[in-house]
Amino acid sequence: MGATTRRWLTAAVATVAALALGAGTGQAAEKEPTGPVQPNILTAALYSLGAPTIAPPGANDWNCKPSDRHPNPVLLSNGTTANAYENWANLSQKLANAGYCVFAGNFGGAPGSFLQTVGPIADTTKALAAFGDKILQATGAKKLDVVGHSQGGMNVRYWIKYLGGADKISRLVGLSPSNHGTDLFGLLSTLEMIPGVPAALGTVCQSCNEQAVGSDFLTALNSGGETVDGIQYTVIQTRYDDVVTPYASAFLAQKPNVKNILLQNVCGLDFTDHLGITYDPVAQGLVLNALDPAHAKTPPCVPVPPVISGQIG
Repeated sequence: MGATTRRWLTAAVATVAALALGAGTGQAAEKEPTGPVQPNILTAALYSLGAPTIAPPGANDWNCKPSDRHPNPVLLSNGTTANAYENWANLSQKLANAGYCVFAGNFGGAPGSFLQTVGPIADTTKALAAFGDKILQATGAKKLDVVGHSQGGMNVRYWIKYLGGADKISRLVGLSPSNHGTDLFGLLSTLEMIPGVPAALGTVCQSCNEQAVGSDFLTALNSGGETVDGIQYTVIQTRYDDVVTPYASAFLAQKPNVKNILLQNVCGLDFTDHLGITYDPVAQGLVLNALDPAHAKTPPCVPVPPVISGQIG
């Protein structure tokens, strides 16, 4: 049996086991099966083609109890089209290695499918919030810290505003979040004006329409204030974002509890794009700092090339 065959057979077995144990679905098992650490989102996506429901490494240990240093479990919230493994198959293990209880699930897509977080954002977020409640119950923690990528860094604000998240979330860290939507360099805004196009797009990705600049969803979400007192917000964004455009639209309105960080102000040699930011070592260091500011460290500045993006938001 060749190495490639063995890898795919292993992935297939992992998929069956994951489905049996409810991996990535929010159904608590003692410890869900996880995939290996990946160096970038492209290798993670390829692996998850054979195991789309498997949990990212270090995540979904339902016996995990938070430590005194890290009393809040960390919930990872996926970007549009991404499943949990694809999005987090590196950062999840780093968080676990740092002593956090880490959890991630798949919502907003057909059960067991490769593509997730494509349904209506309100429905995705309701499922995410229910998953968060299960994490709090299992761990005995009082509050969660949430790290979200793209849509996953924005939709948590819907949870906070409409679904009682203000009492359950301590920190929200967004990596290239679509807080004010995107025009995709003007392309999405143009397509949205063509009769029939939004409806067609909505049949495969309703959340894509809802993340267009000026959408009814985003207008309502951002009205009356973008943040809530008592929650610490951190936005980490790259100048080379090729999905959330213009890149500065990711940032939240300045308040004492809001910290907006441009990646290139920390490391000018970092060329990571939208899709690669969750795997970027500088961004990962900034996430760790946001979760534990009392022990913040300056991330090492190393050149990071961009990844060609395939996500909407």
